[in-house]
Amino acid sequence: MRIQVRRTGGFAGIERHAEVDTSGRSDAAEWHALAEEALADGRSIPPVGVPDGFSYQLTVDGKTVYCADPRLTDGQRKLISRVLKEGA
Repeated sequence: MRIQVRRTGGFAGIERHAEVDTSGRSDAAEWHALAEEALADGRSIPPVGVPDGFSYQLTVDGKTVYCADPRLTDGQRKLISRVLKEGA
């Protein structure tokens, strides 16, 4: 599974992108569960965010959903944090 996160917005307006490929990872099942939860709670169109807040585009194996601060679910927040931290 290929998980991609694109973050835009924020005070400085700097875009950040990272991705994780779960193929061959020992924790792949955990990544898959997080990704499924995050996709289920995402929107098909970008939501209206708040001034200086972050907006996110989550793409998992070609399926894309959108979410934005401050209305991220716990699953979305956890997945986004992990991908931005561990991804390339």
